[in-house]
Amino acid sequence: MEVLIERACGLDVHKKSITACIVTPEGKEIKTFRTQTVFLLEMIDWIKDHRCSHVAMESTSVFWKPIVNLLEAEDIDFLVVNAQHIKAVPGRKTDVKDAEWICNLLRHGLLKPSYIPDRNQRELRELVRYRRSLIQERAREHNRVQKVLEGANIKLASVVSDIMGVSSRDMLDAMVDGENDPEKLAAFARKTLKRKKEDLELALHGNMSAHQRLMLKTMLTHIDFLNEQIIELDTEVAKRLNPFQQDLDRLDSIPGIARRTAEQILAEIGTDVGSRFPSAGHLCSWVGLVPGHNESAGKRKTSKTRKGNKYLRSALIEASHSIRGSDNYLGAQYRRIAARKGKHRAAVAVAHSIMTIAYHLLTRQVDYKDLGSDYFEKRHQEAIVRQTVRKLENLGFTVTLASPEAS
Repeated sequence: MEVLIERACGLDVHKKSITACIVTPEGKEIKTFRTQTVFLLEMIDWIKDHRCSHVAMESTSVFWKPIVNLLEAEDIDFLVVNAQHIKAVPGRKTDVKDAEWICNLLRHGLLKPSYIPDRNQRELRELVRYRRSLIQERAREHNRVQKVLEGANIKLASVVSDIMGVSSRDMLDAMVDGENDPEKLAAFARKTLKRKKEDLELALHGNMSAHQRLMLKTMLTHIDFLNEQIIELDTEVAKRLNPFQQDLDRLDSIPGIARRTAEQILAEIGTDVGSRFPSAGHLCSWVGLVPGHNESAGKRKTSKTRKGNKYLRSALIEASHSIRGSDNYLGAQYRRIAARKGKHRAAVAVAHSIMTIAYHLLTRQVDYKDLGSDYFEKRHQEAIVRQTVRKLENLGFTVTLASPEAS
C-alpha cells in the first residue's frame, strides 16, 4: 500500500499517560509521556525534532484537548479520529501496538478526521452547552418544587400553568416565610389569575411542615442562582455572536427555532458552514439525523439513525415537537409523518428538514419563506382527487368534477 505521509506520529492517549509512535524513513521510535503540560511540551519538541508533518490520536473522552491546544500553537497538522473507526485486530491489544496501528493508518491515508473547530468556536460551544445544562437543571429544580408542594398537600399546579410564574413565586416566598392562610396566599394572584381566586384558596389549603419550608427555601434559592448564571451566559454568548446577527435572525425565522436554539446551531456547526460541509446532506449526517446503511444481498434493510452531535440533535428534535400543531410547512410535515410512522420518527424527519433549511439559509444568505401547510396537498392534488372520487363512487355516489374557475 502506498505511503502518503512519510513522517507521521500516532498517539494512544489516556488520562495519565500517552504512548507515542513516530515512523519516518529513518525508522520507528516509541516513547511514553505523562500528561502534565511540562511533559506534553517535551513530547511536542520530540515530534518537531523528527520533523513529523501529521499527528493522529483517538478522540478519547476529553483527554485529547490539551494535546490539540499545544499542536495548534505549533501549527502542526493533527487528526482526532473516532475510536470505533480505527479499532485494531483483536487479540493483540497493548498501548504500544495501538500507537503503531494509528501511525500506520495515518501514513497510508486511511484515517478520517473528526470535525474539530477552532479555539473561538470551541469556547462558544462550551458556553452554549453549559447554558443548556443549567436550563435543564433549572427545569429539574422546578419539578422538585412541585414534588415538595404535593408532599405538603398543596395543589397549586392544578390551578396555575406555571408554578414559577410571578404570582406563584410570590405565594411560594410567602410559604417559606411561614404564611399558611389560603386567603392571604391567594391574594398574591395577579391579572387573569384573580378570576381563579376561589380555586386557589382550595388548592393552597395544605399542611406545610418546617422541613418542607426548608426544602422549598433551598430550592428557590438554587433556582434564583441558576437564573443569574443563565443570564450571565446569555450576555457572553450574545457578545461573541454579535457579528453574526443576520445569520441569527435568519435561523430565528424558522418555525420552532428560538433565539437560544439559533445560537446553539451556530455554536455547533460554526459560522462558515459552506467550507465545513459540502452539502446539506453531509451536515445532517454529521448531526445524526440520517439512517445508517444496512444492505445485504441487494436488499436494503431498516437502520437506526447514526450517532452524531447529541447536543444539536436533541435541540432540533425538541424544536420539532414544539411545532407539531402549527399551521406551516414543518407542522404539516410532522402531522403527515406522525400519522404513518409515529411521533418520534416524525420529529427526526422534521429536525432533518430544519437542519437542511438552516444550511441553505446560511450558505445562500437568503431569508426563510414558508411553503405553507397545504404544500403537500397541492403537490399531490391530482392523486388526492382521484382517490377521493374513487372512494365516493365505491359508496354508490355519482361524482361530477368542476374546476373552481367554472363555478
